[in-house]
Amino acid sequence: MTVVPIPGSKSITARALFLAAAARGRTTLVDPLASDDTEAFAEGLRALGYAVDRQASSWVVDGSPAGPPRRSADVFARDGATTARFLPTLAAAGHGRYAFDASEQMRRRPMAPLTRALVELGATLEFPGAADHHPVTVAAAGLRGGSLRLDAGTSSQFLTALLLAGPLMRDGLTVEVTDLVSEPYVAITTAMMAAFGVEVERSGRLYRVAPGEYTATRYVVEPDASSASYFFAAAALLGEPVTVRGLGAGALQGDLAFVDVLARMGARVEQDAGATTVTGTGRLRGITVNMRDISDTMPTLAAIAPFADGPTRIVDVANTRVKECDRLDACAVNLRALGIGVETGPDWIEIQPGVPRAAEVACFGDHRIAMAFAVAGLRTPGLALDDPGCVKKTFPGFHERLAATVRELAAR
Repeated sequence: MTVVPIPGSKSITARALFLAAAARGRTTLVDPLASDDTEAFAEGLRALGYAVDRQASSWVVDGSPAGPPRRSADVFARDGATTARFLPTLAAAGHGRYAFDASEQMRRRPMAPLTRALVELGATLEFPGAADHHPVTVAAAGLRGGSLRLDAGTSSQFLTALLLAGPLMRDGLTVEVTDLVSEPYVAITTAMMAAFGVEVERSGRLYRVAPGEYTATRYVVEPDASSASYFFAAAALLGEPVTVRGLGAGALQGDLAFVDVLARMGARVEQDAGATTVTGTGRLRGITVNMRDISDTMPTLAAIAPFADGPTRIVDVANTRVKECDRLDACAVNLRALGIGVETGPDWIEIQPGVPRAAEVACFGDHRIAMAFAVAGLRTPGLALDDPGCVKKTFPGFHERLAATVRELAAR
């Protein structure tokens, strides 16, 4: 059995940092992800005045239920979408003037549903550049809260940011969601809020959060299911077994459902409470699959799809066009460079089976494109990445971990 250690979940680490900052008392996060995104989040909290002590395997955060301890700050979110969306929301619940900016890549990504909701809830936002994009200055005097309708069809992070801040609002928060993508990520949010002492009432697409207070706790961060997808895909591609511990049947992260996609393609999946094992069977079947709820794993599937015995069609993934790059186009461009037939539409991609040829993959500065096509490279001699270092966003050491895994599998 080849057991692959996977770093902590980016999504859970970001939510835990927000919750710890908003809670009364001192929170210890065990096994958080240390990556470019999460370090940007921690540095942003420090800029806002929160005490964050980052140790090797745990981070300690002193919370402030009243909002950021400092009355003014400049925060740079780098490429991190959670940092760029969650921290202005946290700041809006406090009192002061806070300037936020981000990388050029993040400046292009949409925020309008969130920023307009914050204004409706009582925030004052100023945009020195393009409206509803970074940079943004928050002139904070607390959030009154109340009821609103929200379109989260582009990103579930808009809903998550508001829910996380809900208890900090004077009147609490009621959100009617008109559209929602990546719904399992919202389930992560509500489960984690409960772990910090706040319950979210849900009825269909209506979410209610009463005003209240988070309580500091000791919180253990799961391994990242999206990062695990590359190693599960490698197992299916190479006809070998790979086990990830800490991601079992009770895991919070919806992206673990990627193993169900691999099972449909012919891999064998075994799962118990504490671990998941994927074993390749030497065959991959072409399938049609809706990946709306697990769209971060779309590039992983696209990269191994040429090795299936028939076409693979991935549908309902329009939101992947507004990630770090347009991931549908990025996958199509790179698969064509590898000599694979591809067609795309507004929210779908269809990939023909074939034998990929050597080529340089354009990563577009996107960690998920780089990691997905690194897996395809396991069966494509001569495949190279133009920007292998972009994986530091969520998985520093990914390439070394993948190489070590392949060596261990070869030695079995």
